[in-house]
Order: sequence, then C-alpha cells, then structure tokens
Amino acid sequence: MPSLISTLDEQFLAVDRSSRKLLEKLTGESLFASPRKTTSTIDLLSCGECIVRSAAMVEQTFGGITTRLWDDPFEWTLPEKLATIAGVAEYLDEVEATRQKGFELLTTDDDLNREFPAPVKMTSLFELLTQTLARANHYQGRAFAVFQMMTGEKPPRL
Repeated sequence: MPSLISTLDEQFLAVDRSSRKLLEKLTGESLFASPRKTTSTIDLLSCGECIVRSAAMVEQTFGGITTRLWDDPFEWTLPEKLATIAGVAEYLDEVEATRQKGFELLTTDDDLNREFPAPVKMTSLFELLTQTLARANHYQGRAFAVFQMMTGEKPPRL
C-alpha cells in the first residue's frame, strides 16, 4: 500500500501536470482574456489567473513549510513576469521546485501528524496539505471551466 506521503505527492504532481496541459492549449491572447461578463456576483477570472492562483496556493503552503514565511505569493510576484505563457510556465517550475523541497522534509507518514504553525493556527501537516490540495484544485477547476466556456472545447485530460 502506498504511503500517505507518496499519495499526496502524486496528487500535487497531478495538479501541476494538469495546469501545464491546460497552459499548452492556450495562446498568448487567450491566457488572460476576460471571460464573458455575467450578471452574477461571481468574479470570473481568466484561465491564466486561475492557473496562477492554483499554483500560488501550493507555493504559499510549501514556502511556509520550508521557510516559515506564509506571505501571499501575490505580494511579491510581478504581474509583468506572468504576462506570457512562458512566464507562467517558469512560475510553475519555481512552484514545483519549492514543493519538492517541502516533500523532501517528509520521511514517514508520522511526519504528517506533526502540528505546524500554519498562517492562522497550529495545524497538522496532513490537514494543511489536504486543504492546499483542495484550494489548488478549486482554482484549477475554475480555469478548466473558463477554458471550456471561452473555447467550447473540453479541457485537457491526463
């Protein structure tokens, strides 16, 4: 039976791979194109914004785990750097490197039970990682929905 650590690692890898697959289907013009406006109160983000926010959830958590800094990645990420597909892909590379450093600190499933000083309160590492996966998947799902709404195509599958 696979360990919880390896299962979580695979889940985070799946988020990264899915974001990259979607990024491959976008053009420079469609990356940050605004979806059609609706009368609802929901703010529709572009595919690019949702991909970046999904990655930012991972970056914030693993930045916190590795350096104990829980800053919001949007506080230091320059919008100009993420204005192109290549810039977003480079950002995904940076996030993946940070995530790998975080997983290197986990040696056994018992490590997941450790209480950790997360941004708001002490939280088990397992709870923190599962919450991060949920938030990252949420934004990624929004990216897929916007992609489908704007192109009429189905989002990529792995």
